[in-house]
Amino acid sequence: MKQLLNTDKVTDFMRWSKLAFILSLIMITASIATISTKGLNWGLDFTGGTLIEVSFKEPANLPLIRESLATSGFGDAIVQNFGTARDVMVRLQPRDGIKGEILGNQIIEALKTGTGQQVEMRRVEFVGPNVGDELAEAGGLAILIALLCILLYVSMRFEWRLAAGAVLSLAHDIIITVGVFAILQIEVDLTIVAALLTVVGYSLNDTIVVFDRIRENFRKMRKQTAEEIMNCSLSQTLSRTLITSSTTLFVVIALFLKGGAMIQGFALALLLGITIGTYSSIYVASALALKLGITREHLMPTPLDKEGEEIDAMP
Repeated sequence: MKQLLNTDKVTDFMRWSKLAFILSLIMITASIATISTKGLNWGLDFTGGTLIEVSFKEPANLPLIRESLATSGFGDAIVQNFGTARDVMVRLQPRDGIKGEILGNQIIEALKTGTGQQVEMRRVEFVGPNVGDELAEAGGLAILIALLCILLYVSMRFEWRLAAGAVLSLAHDIIITVGVFAILQIEVDLTIVAALLTVVGYSLNDTIVVFDRIRENFRKMRKQTAEEIMNCSLSQTLSRTLITSSTTLFVVIALFLKGGAMIQGFALALLLGITIGTYSSIYVASALALKLGITREHLMPTPLDKEGEEIDAMP
């Protein structure tokens, strides 16, 4: 670890770039294939329906609860624990002509009759199917707009090859993270969309720091090759990348383990996104810029910039 955090030691990251590309290609292909075949487990926010949270005085018997609901005509209900073993979440598909409150009362009566326990209703939430479609469209559009704005910003700040590497690495992070959710069939709701947007911002911040150092070193190091400059820049920023990611992951892991079922999906998306983003900032963003043929000439300031710098330096 000390060797990794030593900024004076240059690690040959680009040596493993081909292997990293193959690994990324496999993960992206598997993610896209899974999303296309299995699809995502859309949550209530996107599919519409009714969510009912109830609490029992004793630990809930989920098989008995499912049987009780099926007997009462709610065979399509999805039942799971959240929070403690006494708290239960029931999700139902949209039912025409029945309001959420009425449906909630019917569920409570079915649970009381089937389990013989006192049941307390905590929350009833209803989302119409039309609203769910609008939220799904808005969520996807938000991610797309974020990527386009990032492409525009990075293109203005850096050379287009670096900008392409940054945006492709962000798309890489999002696709693989969503692919894991598709493989595990974890519910995707609005909190997951928020987590994905957070991952985009976090990964971009890390990539910008690396690119700033790459641009600086390309202008300072005149005898080294582009690959050597990339390795040097990544080595110099590695300690910052690892320390920042590690401290953030400590918090995210705590949220995942102790935050309860309601935010586990959000925490998992952050956990995956930050981990993959740390990897991609080294082996995807920078390596892609190198593969696209980035050279010193592309990053050298124009004569006008040099003249402006001399003017700014004058008292």
